[in-house]
Amino acid sequence: MISITAEFDATLTQPERDLIDQGRAFAAAQVGPNAARWEWERRHPTETLRAACAEQLHTTELPVKHGGRGLSFSAKLRLCEEIARHDYAFAFALVNHANATTRLARDGSPGLIARLLPRMLSGEVIGCAGLTEPGAGSDFAAITTSARKVDGGWILDGAKAWIGNAAVAGFVAAYAQTDPSQGYRGIGCFAIEAGRPGFHREPPFALHGGHAHGAGGFRLESYFAPDDAVLQLPGDAFKMALGGINGARAYVAAMCCGMLAAAIDTAASYTSERRTFGRKVIEHQGLRWKLVDALTDLEAARLLTYRAARLIDHGGDAVLAAAHAKKFATEMALARIADCIQAMGANGLRADYPLARHLACAKIACYTDGTIEMMNERIGQSLLRGR
Repeated sequence: MISITAEFDATLTQPERDLIDQGRAFAAAQVGPNAARWEWERRHPTETLRAACAEQLHTTELPVKHGGRGLSFSAKLRLCEEIARHDYAFAFALVNHANATTRLARDGSPGLIARLLPRMLSGEVIGCAGLTEPGAGSDFAAITTSARKVDGGWILDGAKAWIGNAAVAGFVAAYAQTDPSQGYRGIGCFAIEAGRPGFHREPPFALHGGHAHGAGGFRLESYFAPDDAVLQLPGDAFKMALGGINGARAYVAAMCCGMLAAAIDTAASYTSERRTFGRKVIEHQGLRWKLVDALTDLEAARLLTYRAARLIDHGGDAVLAAAHAKKFATEMALARIADCIQAMGANGLRADYPLARHLACAKIACYTDGTIEMMNERIGQSLLRGR
């Protein structure tokens, strides 16, 4: 029987399938063997992120004219899924940098692109997005970072928190409110460079299970952004950000699928070798059926996730599809990775295996790019207005 993933991959182009194979090999060689060390050493895997850049794994959607591959969102989503089999946090760091690189090429001024894009392509400068704030998590419209117009540019003041790659980022696509009276219509997006006066990096969060995520924050104090640093004007920025969030929810769901797939493989291998009460652990029906349930939920999550990816590629309305995928995949991964650990007994918690780290990252995924409660509200709106 052909798997759901194989069916989906068959619809991709040969260059897209080649990218997925390349990413799978890279993750097996450079992410899997080092992921536990990154966690124990509490460090951002900057050198491995740059190695991924050397293989152009961050240029999936970047147009060819800018040195990218010019491939589909679906290809990026599948690349994230394969890398997350080894480490969700690294996959998230890579996709954050990829998105920032593509954002710069799409929205940056010619001078900004000429100065920064080559350095982001090489990985010398790591990028991220700056939406979340200490007092405005999932409520994006409530951000209070301000941008005040002055001669030749803007003065930005405020703080950002829970930003992936913030620990090392040199470029941030940061959102700020230019006119509170306009609400979300007053929000603009600005290119922030960490080396300029007024940028103050906060210490990275000690995030259990996902330190490679590089999550942290920064403060802007009278930071001057010249006019050519405007990436999106007020009126456009909020709409573009919401469109990007649908994609983020879909690839977070894909990364949850990747983690669970790895957990199932690990548990199935372990229980096929270990014996209790005179037979292999996997021959005990109660434990075997837990893995069967996990495998079934994995296929269902992939169907929802790949459907959202296709809608995004075709320019369809992916709001509800992305919410369904993220809600189901995150909740499912949290429960089913725990089941895989249970099938392995206490050994499932040992650092020799990635399952405990995957479990922690599944919980991180429950908050990333919209909480489960937000997904419930988004899906619930479809009930109020009728399907």
